[in-house]
Amino acid sequence: VQAIIETEDRELFVRKLDEIKVKTIKSQAVSSIADARLAASSLGYPVIIRAAYALGGLGSGFCENQEELDQLAEKAFAFSDQILVEKSLKGWKEIEYEVVRDCYDNCITVCNMENFDPLGIHTGESIVIAPSQTLTNTEYHKLRELAIRIIRHIGIVGECNVQYAFDPESEDYRVIEVNARLSRSSALASKATGYPLAFVAAKLGLGYGLFELKNSVTKTTTAFFEPALDYVVCKIPRWDLGKFQGVARELGSSMKSVGEVMAIGRTFEESIQKGLRMIGQGMHGFVENKELQISDIDKALREPTDRRIFVISKAFRAGYTVEQIHQLTKIDPWFLQKLLKIVHTAQELEALNPPLNGENIALDKELLIKAKVLGFSDFQLARALWKEQMNEQHLLQIRNYRKDLGVLPSVKQIDTLAAEYPAQTNYLYLTYGGIEHDINYENDGKSIVVLGSGAYRIGSSVEFDWCGVQALNTIRKEGWRSVMINYNPETVSTDYDMCDRLYFDELSFERVMDILELENPKGVIVSTGGQIPNNLALRLDEQNIPILGTSAQSIDNAEDRHKFSAMLDRIGVDQPRWKELSSLKDIQHFVQEVDFP
Repeated sequence: VQAIIETEDRELFVRKLDEIKVKTIKSQAVSSIADARLAASSLGYPVIIRAAYALGGLGSGFCENQEELDQLAEKAFAFSDQILVEKSLKGWKEIEYEVVRDCYDNCITVCNMENFDPLGIHTGESIVIAPSQTLTNTEYHKLRELAIRIIRHIGIVGECNVQYAFDPESEDYRVIEVNARLSRSSALASKATGYPLAFVAAKLGLGYGLFELKNSVTKTTTAFFEPALDYVVCKIPRWDLGKFQGVARELGSSMKSVGEVMAIGRTFEESIQKGLRMIGQGMHGFVENKELQISDIDKALREPTDRRIFVISKAFRAGYTVEQIHQLTKIDPWFLQKLLKIVHTAQELEALNPPLNGENIALDKELLIKAKVLGFSDFQLARALWKEQMNEQHLLQIRNYRKDLGVLPSVKQIDTLAAEYPAQTNYLYLTYGGIEHDINYENDGKSIVVLGSGAYRIGSSVEFDWCGVQALNTIRKEGWRSVMINYNPETVSTDYDMCDRLYFDELSFERVMDILELENPKGVIVSTGGQIPNNLALRLDEQNIPILGTSAQSIDNAEDRHKFSAMLDRIGVDQPRWKELSSLKDIQHFVQEVDFP
């Protein structure tokens, strides 16, 4: 209990870390607005305000002057009777370490993560990359050693999360906070590495040592090891701001996102493009999206919103350099350089201009492989080649052309050991950065694939995941092999012990077909995952994939308003008058016909 108090009470926390000469952000804990003003004056603006004992950055924000301070302090005191006024380090890198310690003082770091966005945006609002990509070996080990010193000094037994602000120019650092518990980052770290943090933390709390616990993924090694990753993971938040009128889209120190996705690839480029598709808001990756209308690119880069990653894509197209974007966003040039590589490849593809009938795709194998390794989907390839004239047929032509050339994804395992030891795990992802599969397929038609529900959003949450997990349990009980495809790190269905095979990957037509062609299942269940799998039903049916339960045709009859309406007319069931309209004039005319409401 003392350890929890010392990490949650900001004043005690700073004092505790001072004892071992660990730097924290200059701050003052206050309990009135008058004291907050005095603290801000002595620290010097800009400052950040945080509410103590609050989650998700509740009641926090940046203040450039006293007027902003008064407004924010009043809001923060509504959530907590103590607030912290801190010197702002906006623009520094944000780095996190997940650390576990047992009662024998054995200590390891399970995962380190780096925020794509600099300090100033809540980690739950930021794209997060694991393992960190831009730290030098010295920087990585310096922060790792500090994290272990901190957990030992505070006396935490179990799991904790240490967050740092890190200045890449001077290698200076500050500890932002320590969470002496499982956090949102722990759930991500657990799924990213395959190391079961919650299970291990519970066992450590019961008095077990790390060396006494088995690694539940490999079944051969112990839990007393640091996972090695031979892949890159990207966590991307999902916002549903479009569902609210007049909402501010700017991102800051408190959370607005409602869900998140996790993408796994062999390169940062592959991982980020997969993740941007997984968000499920009409984007197809970093490039080949509908053009955003932005009047002031500089302002859109300087003031981050939920669309900033796509603003970067537009800025590159508009001729901005890596250095210019870095100055405006403070995003590390390494990430920007990788994103620029995606844009350059898109431009190479766009220059090809094959004939519209798609019979002669002028795309050589080398460029195709390069694009695939950088995370381009078949849709992006078709959009780059045929621009606005692209259609469904082009998509299938690209797929068949790719398969004819033998350009196929490899199935890789997440085994926590980067394949250093032989391990048979069922935690899988697909990548174009490999040359062979890590597993053998039975091809006996005895598996059943369940499509998951993707990221949490307003209107679709854990209820669908529960349905998916129940389906997996029943499939196993009936003696079939259960296979799950999903990409939400917050769900039970993406726990690798819930099914016989877990594909942590996209729920796109392309990726689902890739998996089904390898699995050759008895059938696919689309009814437990909400709208995303339902939307795939008809296209999968066209490829002769057996849909279990309600047929694809029946799903289409219910989902398509015109077909559904015609069916009601046929069977004599009344329905409210409706019309699909595309202009305000037509709407007004229809309203005159039917009257309000």
